[in-house]
Amino acid sequence: MEQNPPPPFPSPEELKAKITEFMKSNFGDRVSVATFTQPEPAESGVEEKPEKVDHEEFVFNFLPRDIKAHLDRFVIKQDEAKKVLSIAVCDHYNHANYLRRLEKEDPGRAEETEYAKQNVILVGPTGVGKTYLIKHIADLIKVPFVKADATKFSETGYVGGDVEDLVRELVQKANGDVNLAQFGIIYIDEIDKIASAGNLIGRDVSGRGVQTTLLKLMEETEVPVRSMNDLQAQLQAAFEFQRRGKAKRETINTRHILFVVSGAFEKLKEQVARRVRQGQIGFSAAPVQVMDNELFQHVTTQDFVEYGFEPEFIGRLPVRVVCLDLDAEDLFKIMKYSEGSLLRQYERAFRAYGIEISFDDEALRLMAEAAAEEKTGARGLLTVFEKLFRDYKYYLAGSGLSQLRVTAELVREPKRVLDRLMAESHEHTGKALEVSAHQFADKFKKEYGLEVMFDDSALRRLVERAQTERMTMAELCAHLFKDYQFGLSLIQKNSGQKKFVLNAEAVDAPDKFLSDLVVRSYYPVAPAQKA
Repeated sequence: MEQNPPPPFPSPEELKAKITEFMKSNFGDRVSVATFTQPEPAESGVEEKPEKVDHEEFVFNFLPRDIKAHLDRFVIKQDEAKKVLSIAVCDHYNHANYLRRLEKEDPGRAEETEYAKQNVILVGPTGVGKTYLIKHIADLIKVPFVKADATKFSETGYVGGDVEDLVRELVQKANGDVNLAQFGIIYIDEIDKIASAGNLIGRDVSGRGVQTTLLKLMEETEVPVRSMNDLQAQLQAAFEFQRRGKAKRETINTRHILFVVSGAFEKLKEQVARRVRQGQIGFSAAPVQVMDNELFQHVTTQDFVEYGFEPEFIGRLPVRVVCLDLDAEDLFKIMKYSEGSLLRQYERAFRAYGIEISFDDEALRLMAEAAAEEKTGARGLLTVFEKLFRDYKYYLAGSGLSQLRVTAELVREPKRVLDRLMAESHEHTGKALEVSAHQFADKFKKEYGLEVMFDDSALRRLVERAQTERMTMAELCAHLFKDYQFGLSLIQKNSGQKKFVLNAEAVDAPDKFLSDLVVRSYYPVAPAQKA
């Protein structure tokens, strides 16, 4: 008995239609399926060689002081943090360079070489530059950089993000270059939020589970470039299997990926403070006086464990970096000297409206003091700037003002200064527009030999309309009086009149005003006088 051959594998379009119909019937319109192209079938008996893509090889040749000098351009204060990070980064990538050379010369020895990775934990309050430090290091050494929030992840297999997706995102940031991605930096913020609760009953998938998964990544493991949860990637693998008889399983090794985690650790500060007050630092039994902003300098591994981290997890983060609080003086220096200063952003914002903005030091100090009161570090500057300049952007844009000097008076009394600037701008702009109106009249006389003059009422209305309709005076007059050369020439022919005075009526109803003038040129004596 003959068996019927199995049905042919559906085309991508047919498969997509079936999957889309299934998804829609079960999940509504919340899920969509992306389209991809089925590869062309390979010729029978011919082994297809993978396409060779040229990628630049990652090169690291920096000294610790090179990295710190770069960070000094952007990050104010945090000198010790910058120094520790610079050394850790150099140690990490110099070892990667060494292993890469050794793999070419003696692969066996390279495999046996042990090294404790210089993964980093950054401790410090919000807005002190933790993310900024790591981002600029990645920019300098030209490696892909991925940032994520620890609270978005859960243990693999549970609802929530998969921490392995961070490694795959590095590949995306490297434009698919796995060789470059394996030297990338993964930065995970708010790591303090996944400290596991000691009194939790049951499985803690967002705390201990995430720590366990991260533990494997931070040491060394192979991560599939294609996620099992990525439907499109899995379908592509299915077509690749159909085409070649096997699907290529591409992975990325995390050995050389630098992991940096950070958090504010507010409760940890309280924990350390209690221990310090009891005089239990190191081997000393005597009470130790420590300022509040120095508490994190005394944090120990045991403090992290008591906080809720697994000993194995915190042990994979040997480099401890403490970022200090920023006071008003630090915030002033950030505005004044950092290459990434918020001043540059606001200079560009006002320049887009044709306004050049400048800042007095006294004004910057007042703004720094206000930002320090926000207790959010450098982020407080953005809050202060936005609140202070919100109305200035709204009302000064298009006002004709070309210069704005930010003084202490402006910071203290922003509304009063804005009202004064608006009044001055209105007066100055009005005079400038009146001059433009007279220039239009002069040009009209030169081109047509007809003299038009605007009386005071006409000038006022022209200025009002130009400002309201956001037009230049030349554009407005050209629009209002576009047919006047014909009408006035006709009047000159009828009556010999060469001078014409235009009033507010001519501005509000230019066609009617001109029509009345033309009619009167035919009837110089009013009908009532004829009677």
